[in-house]
Amino acid sequence: MKNLKKLTLLHSNDMHGDFLAEDVDEKLVGGVSMLSGYISKVRQEEENVIYAIAGDMFRGSIIDSEYQGISTVEIMNMLAPDIVTLGNHEVDYGVAHLLFLEKCADFPIINANLHISTNNARLFEPCHIISIGGMKILFIGILTQDVLSQCKNDGIIGTFVDVQDAADEIGRICNTYNAIDIDFTVLLTHIGFEEDKKLAALLDPAWGVDVIIGGHSHTFLEEPFEVNGIPIVQAGTGTDQIGRFDILIDTDNNCIDSYRWCPIPINAEYCPRDLAIEEVLGTYKSRTDAKYGKILTKFVRQLTHPSRTQETELGDLFSDILKDAIGVDIFLLGSGSIRNEQLGPVVTKGDLNECYPYDGPIHMIYATGAQLKTMLLYMLRDEVFTGVHCEFYQLSHGMVVEYDQATHSFLRFELNGEPIKDSMVYSVGLEHFHYLNTEEAFTIGLDDFKANHPDRVVSTSCTQIIEESLQTGLHQNAKGEGRLILHLV
Repeated sequence: MKNLKKLTLLHSNDMHGDFLAEDVDEKLVGGVSMLSGYISKVRQEEENVIYAIAGDMFRGSIIDSEYQGISTVEIMNMLAPDIVTLGNHEVDYGVAHLLFLEKCADFPIINANLHISTNNARLFEPCHIISIGGMKILFIGILTQDVLSQCKNDGIIGTFVDVQDAADEIGRICNTYNAIDIDFTVLLTHIGFEEDKKLAALLDPAWGVDVIIGGHSHTFLEEPFEVNGIPIVQAGTGTDQIGRFDILIDTDNNCIDSYRWCPIPINAEYCPRDLAIEEVLGTYKSRTDAKYGKILTKFVRQLTHPSRTQETELGDLFSDILKDAIGVDIFLLGSGSIRNEQLGPVVTKGDLNECYPYDGPIHMIYATGAQLKTMLLYMLRDEVFTGVHCEFYQLSHGMVVEYDQATHSFLRFELNGEPIKDSMVYSVGLEHFHYLNTEEAFTIGLDDFKANHPDRVVSTSCTQIIEESLQTGLHQNAKGEGRLILHLV
């Protein structure tokens, strides 16, 4: 007869400082108060409960940004996760600050592949074993290679390059720890849903990986996706839902006997409120409201950013503001810099900072017309439109790019009504993160651009430029069409 034990495994990912509930159709949805209430309810109802977070607790809210993650760690301490892995946004405030935040956390933070380049010493524990109900549960943390891009200011920090390296590292950890009779193994990843599928296919069944809980791509699933016999799950983004596994573990054979998984909506129907967390949130919110409640402008209407892989109204507005302010021929604005799907019509300082939270220098580089075509052809490669997490850019006014996916060619590639010439050199504005990562984003290194003309910093704050522009007048508008015309198959 099998020796079966039940485990309830709750999980979140990509919470991005989504602390406050929202009013949707006159009903409160999401927020850490009801999320905490649901987790506490399950912990009281079930015997063996583990709550895990698969990266990106930070960034996305004023409360998080104003206190550089310290507020988030305090709130997460009250949620009391049993295990957390790093996401790429955990390093937004710098690796040194992240190591400080780890000391503030009352929960273990794991990552197997962030290391010091000079001696390969790991910055975090690669894994963690939770003993519960007579079982040993092994968690291994794997981070997206995007963190390498984020850490380029910290030249001594490195990470894996691809999922094959990640699979090899997982094999080493499993081979090491399986000898102590691990009953169940969970990968907490932050590499995106498509990469999770690739990773699962590379795992040797003998390593005993049972489940992959992922993040980074903000994928909302109705049911697990199985690859190589391994269920892969993810719980969208924010705090509007939580993933829940109810698993029967065969502790004789150290594997899943059966399981049920579903996303649980975080709302008043399922989730009691946590008044203690609300009190802490209220303190932070009152402080930030006083600073960020100032009204900057009123748009003609609400402007939107529904997808990072298309031209959008907010993309047009922000790229135009930055282009005109610094006087470049073209501004390429990272789509991922815009974090909200809508803004306005009334825009406060807090609204802007939540929508566009990444402040930093603006760089002017110089690219030939031929290089510009190479850059945008790479941006528009087929995998971008399959859900893979890739960099994408919003185009400033004056530029028109019409692209045919069937032939992988441009039908129009113009600036100010004239075809862009391969041999001509154009000035291009980039945000700091994208300047540091031209090789990954465009397949062209900085040295190639410098060969055309030395680059330079033209502003130390992109946010100040946008804020100042919005304050200068009311009734801003943007169409979100006509610059990037895509004919997709």
